[in-house]
Amino acid sequence: MAIPKYDLMYKALLTCLRDMQPHSTKEVRDKMAVSFSVADEERQIPLPNGRQMLFDNRVGWTITYLKKAGLVASPKRGLYQLTEEGKKVVDTDPPVVDNTYLERYDSFKQFVSVQASSVPSQPSKNAIGVDDLSGQTPQDTFDQAYQQINRTLADDLLTEIMQQRPGFFERLVVQLLEHMGYGGSVENAGQVVGKSGDEGIDGIIREDKLGFSLIHIQAKRWDRNTSIGRPEIQKFVGALAGQGASKGLFITTAQFTKEAREYAKKQHTTKVVLVDGEALANLMIEYNVGVSTQAIYQIKQLDSDFFGEENG
Repeated sequence: MAIPKYDLMYKALLTCLRDMQPHSTKEVRDKMAVSFSVADEERQIPLPNGRQMLFDNRVGWTITYLKKAGLVASPKRGLYQLTEEGKKVVDTDPPVVDNTYLERYDSFKQFVSVQASSVPSQPSKNAIGVDDLSGQTPQDTFDQAYQQINRTLADDLLTEIMQQRPGFFERLVVQLLEHMGYGGSVENAGQVVGKSGDEGIDGIIREDKLGFSLIHIQAKRWDRNTSIGRPEIQKFVGALAGQGASKGLFITTAQFTKEAREYAKKQHTTKVVLVDGEALANLMIEYNVGVSTQAIYQIKQLDSDFFGEENG
């Protein structure tokens, strides 16, 4: 049979994980191929970019959306298992599990709303996936798909960061700043401090060879749903004062409250910049830290100047 679209595989994928045990990506793909009678030859049909199989790609997106709804979890890289909420769905055995069904979960609705916001004229249900888009120009569809892919990648990056060993995050932050050009060509521009007695400073970036300009960093790998308030920023400002620092970066996988951001903006003697989890992931994507390029597409248009009268 034809390879099913990702949103038609939700229920089958949940069912194949009903034993509540972790399953590898290969196991999931094989089970899904059996469930939908996808032949081996069909599984070898590539995407237009030729770097991934169409069937594997669609199973991957099926997993992604079920993760957004909180029905599937990834305890380790490349392993997937049913969550307790996912088990409830399997036990309830609804007639259909589709995008409309998943919208009952706030985490999924939030994910969908971000995709929908890029095309205000479209109802949210049409912002779920490329195959469901209608009433848009090809450029609209492409742009929205690009944003969707990057948002999913950002979420995966934060999930992966949270699974790393202690100390990884501080090194990641220093490396990101170096990729962003802070420190320039200065040798050993970045330094991870993060140890007992660091007075709240986890890293330092030297912006010039002699060290006249330094950026002091506090890096906190906290739960993504945690809200960091003004008291934490006050502590950081105090730590900066203790170091005689004029520039400080507080970067985290969590979020900042409105009060925390307002307090940071009010600092005059010390410049304090706050970067939350969403901004961190987007910077990693922009500066190619922890990611690799899968495909490059060029969108071209007619060159009117070329066909001007002078070329006649």
